[in-house]
Amino acid sequence: MKMSKERTAKFMIGQVVRHRFFPFRGVIFDIDPTFSNTEEWWESIPEDIRPEKDQPFYHLFAENEETEYIAYVSEQNLVDDPNGGPVRHPQVDEVFEGLENGIYHQRSRHSH
Repeated sequence: MKMSKERTAKFMIGQVVRHRFFPFRGVIFDIDPTFSNTEEWWESIPEDIRPEKDQPFYHLFAENEETEYIAYVSEQNLVDDPNGGPVRHPQVDEVFEGLENGIYHQRSRHSH
């Protein structure tokens, strides 16, 4: 039996997380099993904190003190957000409903 190199994602869609080094937090709305962004994006990360490509990467509706934006973060650079409070990104309500124990519930696709 061959072992799959693909790792299981540690975090899940709807989970509220924060960045290990930078002052932002967000809710995961999509997961790539391995790095799936541009080479330019990867090269733009300072070498000393540049993540391995062979790990899950997470798309976040993110926020910091000043603004809301979309972030793309490697698993090694994410940690649980102990606060687990609501994320104020405007798209959160389009994708999720209800926040319970730091996890948002995905809206069902056919509800209006």
